[in-house]
Amino acid sequence: MSLGGEKSFKMKMRDMENAFKYRRIPYPKRSIELIAILAISCTFFLFMHTNKLNSRLKEMEIKLQPSEFSALGLTGNHINSRESARRDNINTLHGTYQYLKSTGQMQSLNALELNNTRKAELDLVFFNRVPKVGSQTFMELLRRLSERNNFQFHRDAVQKVETIRLADDQQQELAEVISDLPEPSVFIKHVCYTNFTKFNLPMPIYVNVVRDPIERVISWFYYVRAPWYFVERKAAFPDLPLPHPAWLKKDFETCVLSGDQECTYTQGVTVEGIGDHRRQSLFFCGHAYECTPFNTVGALERAKFAVESQYAVVGVLEDMNTTLSVFEKYIPRFFEGVRDIYQSSAEYLTKINKNNFKPPVSEKVKDIVRHNFTNEIEFYQFCLQRLHKQYLATHIPQKILAP
Repeated sequence: MSLGGEKSFKMKMRDMENAFKYRRIPYPKRSIELIAILAISCTFFLFMHTNKLNSRLKEMEIKLQPSEFSALGLTGNHINSRESARRDNINTLHGTYQYLKSTGQMQSLNALELNNTRKAELDLVFFNRVPKVGSQTFMELLRRLSERNNFQFHRDAVQKVETIRLADDQQQELAEVISDLPEPSVFIKHVCYTNFTKFNLPMPIYVNVVRDPIERVISWFYYVRAPWYFVERKAAFPDLPLPHPAWLKKDFETCVLSGDQECTYTQGVTVEGIGDHRRQSLFFCGHAYECTPFNTVGALERAKFAVESQYAVVGVLEDMNTTLSVFEKYIPRFFEGVRDIYQSSAEYLTKINKNNFKPPVSEKVKDIVRHNFTNEIEFYQFCLQRLHKQYLATHIPQKILAP
């Protein structure tokens, strides 16, 4: 082979090697798709993790900032990331504090004036419990406290038909029964506020609990339709008729959106008995006829007056930490140790009477209902703000309050 031919042959071989070395090997189409999906998934999860980490860092930054509120040790229910956006709302503990501080009312907060326990003439707690506010949990707490704090526990028997608004003679009979109980005692019953002094009888220590009125009315709607509810009622009262299947199958959203009479909540309408679950304020307003129309200003003002002048504490289900703290501070004879008992058995206590058959309800439907519950909502917020004032009055150092 000639020199030129040998050189040409070597160049061809080198070109073939380079072509083979650098040629692009085709991958199957499915493999490419899998790689793309994997890359997108990794990017998405990395983004979610980074976003979550950023939120956690912001939350920690807020918690680590030495605010005046936290410096005073005023915690109540812990403010989480969801609540932080509304922390200045007057219906939160933090918001109440900021409002009272900005208006100069913090200087006049007085725990003694806010505690009606001093007005009681009996060493006896009367819990005239509102239905569907966690009252079964509070009853269990009181039962355990009776053993711890050495007082007697009494509750009214389950009634076939619960009568909450009584005639004058029935009110007097109830007041006499309670007044004759040994001291110290607690008595529990579904009934409207009763004025003992009207019958020349000593006043007990009044307590109660309230709940967001919309959540409460939804809870009641499904409670009376729960299968176990009818099993218990039928066992106690065998002659009770079973409800119609169509009524049992109702759902709250359809009931509201279809204009069903059960879910219309018309202003001024009166429905007697415990079945009129919409009127939370009725349990504080009293037995007068003026208390019976739904969502009226007259009933609202009467209920507010009773809470402010007669009730030692009205707790709030949605703010359990603050509620238990105020009960323990304002009525220690009966409620000392209540927070310890609750915390040690919270998992059990929070499941008492819990209805697992209650489905979620949309905010859209809740907003529709809220339009008809304006005065009931105002009463609930009034009780919540009073509870926060009571808490702040016992947790603010006196030197902070001094002018």
